Amino acid sequence: MKIIPIILLFLLLITNGNFRMNNIDKNEQSTEKPIFCVLKHSPGKNWKEGIPFQEQPGVEEHVKYMSMQLKNGFLLMGGPFLDNSGGMMVCKTANLNKAKEIAEADPAVVAGLLKVEVKQWMIPMSSIELFPTQEK
Repeated sequence: MKIIPIILLFLLLITNGNFRMNNIDKNEQSTEKPIFCVLKHSPGKNWKEGIPFQEQPGVEEHVKYMSMQLKNGFLLMGGPFLDNSGGMMVCKTANLNKAKEIAEADPAVVAGLLKVEVKQWMIPMSSIELFPTQEK
């Protein structure tokens, strides 16, 4: 599955090609290429097989927690995979420790509903201006 092109297309569509990442701390970037952290969620030990994501016991707490992270400016975007195998979140930070701390405090992860894998993601190619040189 080609998730990265789908994410980029989504960003272009919802922003009319005017995507900006002004609130990312550029001091966290160790290269000229943007680096983010990605949270990949998958079913945990308490996931109920055969039940859709939206109906899993405890998923409401996960959605509330991640919505709070979005409002606080930690998340760029996220959501479930359509095959009910988990989901993915893109964080507005390159700080792996910070991303892990927030990801592991998710009530659904603590309760065993979800497992989370946190990785740094470098974007060497993009049709989106991630760090504009000047405001328009």
